[in-house]
Amino acid sequence: MSETVTPIKRAKQRASELSNDRQSSVSSDQESAIRQLANDLHRLNHAVMNAVDAGVSVELVRSARHHGGNGNWGDMMVPVIVKG
Repeated sequence: MSETVTPIKRAKQRASELSNDRQSSVSSDQESAIRQLANDLHRLNHAVMNAVDAGVSVELVRSARHHGGNGNWGDMMVPVIVKG
């Protein structure tokens, strides 16, 4: 019997592939920044789950885009909270 590949499993597999590809093409400073971002996102996701469990709905919305001046950019996010 074959294992069903769910969209979440597929996304995790793709993220792993991208991570492996990235490791050979980024500097140690970039890798450190990426690791910090991943850790902070993990904490954010945990905080979202805690808020939902406490009885509110949470939507993250892009509020701005930060441009680094060299072609790189990142989305700035704010939470929109709706009491349950």
